[in-house]
Amino acid sequence: MDYTEEKLSTRVRNEYMADVERLSKYMNWIEKKSGNQVQSYYDGEDDYKLIQIPVYDSTLLAFVKEAEKTKLVDRNYRYVYTRYRIKSVDDELRLLRHAHLKDIDLFKGILSSYVLRGKSKGSVWSEGIQNGVFLELMRRMTALFFSTNMD
Repeated sequence: MDYTEEKLSTRVRNEYMADVERLSKYMNWIEKKSGNQVQSYYDGEDDYKLIQIPVYDSTLLAFVKEAEKTKLVDRNYRYVYTRYRIKSVDDELRLLRHAHLKDIDLFKGILSSYVLRGKSKGSVWSEGIQNGVFLELMRRMTALFFSTNMD
């Protein structure tokens, strides 16, 4: 790694470390729930059946709310998807597995996509857990931000 990359990695680490720490407290929960359903439906009680209303795991909602407070959520996430030519969950997972600190825009873009799209279609939050994107995102970010060597 040359000097400019090391300088960029240091700058990224300094700027986003507090945000990654805030989200890393959800890591154990995400690992346990990854691949599983984190939403159920409420449709009333006994004779009073209503339309189905989605009910989300409270920890998932706390994670999303915490993510919204960080600098890691960016409304321009669509540009990241265009730049990296992301078309599917497999693309997201592949890119996350090979990302480095200098690719902070990729982390921000994917996290933002799930958090912000979930505000209008809540099932997107559940999909992030079920398809493993939140797990891969958090694993890779915590590995990069908390490692002792500069990546």
